[in-house]
Amino acid sequence: MRKAALHNLGCKVNAYETEAMQQLLEKAGYEIVNFHEVADVYVINTCSVTNIADRKSRQMLHRAKAKNPQAVVVAAGCYVQAVGEQLLEDAAVDLIIGNNKKGELPELLERYFAEQNKHSEAVIEIAKTKEYEALHIERIAEHTRAFIKVQDGCNQFCTYCIIPYTRGRVRSRELADTVQEAKRLAKAGYQELVLTGIHLSSYGVDFEEGKKETLLSLIEALHEIPEIRRIRLGSLEPRIVTEEFASKLASLPKLCPHFHLSLQSGCNATLRRMNRRYTAEEYLETCERLRRVYSNPAITTDVIVGFPQESEEEFEETYAFLKKVHFYEMHVFKYSRRQGTRAAEMPNQVEESVKSRRSDRLLELEREMSLAYRQSFAGQEKSILLEDETEIDGVRYRVGFTEEYVRAAVPWQPEQKNTCVRGRLSRMLNEETWFLEENSKDETKKI
Repeated sequence: MRKAALHNLGCKVNAYETEAMQQLLEKAGYEIVNFHEVADVYVINTCSVTNIADRKSRQMLHRAKAKNPQAVVVAAGCYVQAVGEQLLEDAAVDLIIGNNKKGELPELLERYFAEQNKHSEAVIEIAKTKEYEALHIERIAEHTRAFIKVQDGCNQFCTYCIIPYTRGRVRSRELADTVQEAKRLAKAGYQELVLTGIHLSSYGVDFEEGKKETLLSLIEALHEIPEIRRIRLGSLEPRIVTEEFASKLASLPKLCPHFHLSLQSGCNATLRRMNRRYTAEEYLETCERLRRVYSNPAITTDVIVGFPQESEEEFEETYAFLKKVHFYEMHVFKYSRRQGTRAAEMPNQVEESVKSRRSDRLLELEREMSLAYRQSFAGQEKSILLEDETEIDGVRYRVGFTEEYVRAAVPWQPEQKNTCVRGRLSRMLNEETWFLEENSKDETKKI
């Protein structure tokens, strides 16, 4: 029996695809081992969102070959799609598999072993495909919530982003296929679904007339699965949150009031250079819509500092806007020049020292806003779905998250995982974690 090890780089979509490839290899008879062990096959699902991601992808490929020079090293995913045949010149790589070919991994490996053919490739012109690659999972490594990929590709072409070139145009998963997988996961004991995609808001726009589905109709279909307790959404574009969309979401009790709305900048001039297609004022209205239909929804975002030509005045405008919106969490990124994008060729690139200074200011603001949001739940009754255990000040706890994704803990007991408990958030154990005084327990199927 051959041994295979897999390593994932990048986003939740990549993580889903890596898990799907692992299960395909298991069905094909491979023994799955830890990536740090000696294996016959190493599969690295690469990322190319930044130049740093490219470098990490190359490093992991070479690390795999160093572990076992006789192993077959497979490079898969976005970095492969970005550089293509250049990887054939790398002695550390034996087989390259682009996006929309990951489902063929066992067959491609079988052909490689049969032919003993070095430097094989399976890369398509991703920009021309209209087919959604049908990958499936029956279980995932995260034992409480299940991530389900429902969409691939992006049509937005933000000036800083390489993803439309590595993932292609929007392609959506059939609603019925998504529901079937969700039902399998629900019967296996998973109670929380997280919908993910490269550009989740575009779900369904590629369907033919007569087969039209939307992200909302997909959520409504998943909401009908009895065993599913919660549904979360991946990153959304603010334009999708119309009055009707927000109201319908609020009418679905399983839909968690936890929204990641991609922002990138609070300055309209910067947004235009980014090709983000909305204004700061429109973004703020989106947040206000959600706050009108939910009492205290969690709103999180991404922000890029040091985008080309970002002046001190533009940064201060963004800083003031972030304070005004008052996010629960912010992911702050220093702009990374990505070869192949329009932003990489823009004049007046910002110095790294300036990016670092601006990033530090936003991270401090993020800490203040995040703590304030958590503290706003003092004394409230909340339900948490128990997950992992932790130790805080020498005391052992089981931790979980509220619907808003606020972390809370109860005293540790055996066999608690995947149990939903309800109680009062009485005191904070640290800046990130509430103590929940339990008043009820709803035992559910253990995974």
